[in-house]
Amino acid sequence: MKKLKIKTGDTVRVIAGDHKGSEGKIMRVDINKNKVIVEGVNMVSKHEKPSAKNPQGGIVEKEALLHVSNVSLIDSKSGDTTRVGYELRDGNKVRVSKKSNEVI
Repeated sequence: MKKLKIKTGDTVRVIAGDHKGSEGKIMRVDINKNKVIVEGVNMVSKHEKPSAKNPQGGIVEKEALLHVSNVSLIDSKSGDTTRVGYELRDGNKVRVSKKSNEVI
């Protein structure tokens, strides 16, 4: 099974591509495609047919997928991007910031 070091709810910064420098919270992670959806980043216009949920139909703005390699986790202490490592602390495997060495 694949494992990503970024989880839903993490705050990330886009480090490559058209939306470089944008920040947001991860809304969804697609492990099979190695992609994530970041809130308010990579907005695209989609045409929707009328349905019971949306009787008018029309053009809707929504977030598109970004590759996980194009985002980096933001360290809560310094506010800068950081890499993620794993350590055993008190018998539990936890995610650790490589810059500040704090549990994420």
